[in-house]
Amino acid sequence: MTAPVQDHRLRAKGRAFAHIAQFHPELTALRRDLHAHPELGFEEHYTSRRVAEALKLCGVDEIHTGIGKTGVVAVVRGQRSASGKLIGLRADMDALPMAENNDFAWKSSTPGLMHGCGHDGHTAMLVGAARYLSETRNFDGTAVLIFQPGEEGYAGAKAMIEDGLFERFPVDAVYGMHNWPAMRPGTVGINPGPMMAAADRITIEITGKGGHGAHAYTTIDPVLVAAHIITAVQSIVSRNVRPVESAVISLCAMRAGEMNAMSVIPDSATLVGTVRTFCPIVQALVERRLIELCGAVAVAFGATATVRFERMYPATINSAPEAHFAADVATSLLGREHVVRDLEPSMGAEDFSFMLQVKPGAYLRIGQGAENGVGCAFLHNTRYDFNDEILPLGSALHASLAEHAMPLVQV
Repeated sequence: MTAPVQDHRLRAKGRAFAHIAQFHPELTALRRDLHAHPELGFEEHYTSRRVAEALKLCGVDEIHTGIGKTGVVAVVRGQRSASGKLIGLRADMDALPMAENNDFAWKSSTPGLMHGCGHDGHTAMLVGAARYLSETRNFDGTAVLIFQPGEEGYAGAKAMIEDGLFERFPVDAVYGMHNWPAMRPGTVGINPGPMMAAADRITIEITGKGGHGAHAYTTIDPVLVAAHIITAVQSIVSRNVRPVESAVISLCAMRAGEMNAMSVIPDSATLVGTVRTFCPIVQALVERRLIELCGAVAVAFGATATVRFERMYPATINSAPEAHFAADVATSLLGREHVVRDLEPSMGAEDFSFMLQVKPGAYLRIGQGAENGVGCAFLHNTRYDFNDEILPLGSALHASLAEHAMPLVQV
């Protein structure tokens, strides 16, 4: 007897998922087209055009382009607007400056660029939500769909805000989500507090006195000073930050001298790295201790050191009411056992944090790592690809957040 064929397709409850599943192939085609045409932050011209074209076909009420340079915002009005509510849904659009090592048909067509973080999938999921919301309009209020440029180090969210995003579209709350290869498809994770760390850049400039490597006693060796600073900096977290707090200091690059000048001690050395924290008090503490420690170590060797501490992205902190609400919506789609309400925060960073500094809201993780290997390569990996299986679920989750936040009460 032939064994029955098992259907392993991802399933979820509710009208939104069933409706969106009908155009899953179109979402997949869009996602793969975006993957094949990656663009860096504020250069998403092809992506923005494709999004605007797709939104027009979806039948949204308004399409606004050029917000924050290459950002796109769509407006969908519900059957009624008596509630006066506006809910924002956000997806990022940009790719990464990295080469892709995949060999499928939709791999990057642009050398040195790759959708290595799944923003192509995020964009397609929000387009799916736009189509469903436009076709059903089963809500009382206005859905504002935000397609954001430049998340990968360009602070595109900040650019959109500075370009009047929330003055033009004064949403009551805003929601975003990111795929997560460490979680299985059909799962969602969130917590009512920190989701991602603040990301800061540190640059340490060390000035000594160069000379001949054979006569090092006549020099003040900045490479030696750098080595001691690299070691000493690792004491800051272990000896200054409370164990119940979190912080990471990583010195990731060093520049000093010339590789072909084996016997020349240079005049200077530069260290570059990153600091990750959740709490502003800890962030300030780390900055202060870096300045004090680096300066003191350098002086001990007769050199000088200056520290430039650049605050890049703030911590991504969910507001508790919106996080609980988003978890409830996810539970209505997937069941309680598939929603993690106390997801461990990541020390990675996300510029959705800028939006959460201005508006209440929540940032969710949607699982995409399947057992068969699809979607399991981690973010920023040259073998990464978004798992198309979760497109209808992500779209339904976006749409359901809008519907549940602005329920249509029959009168």
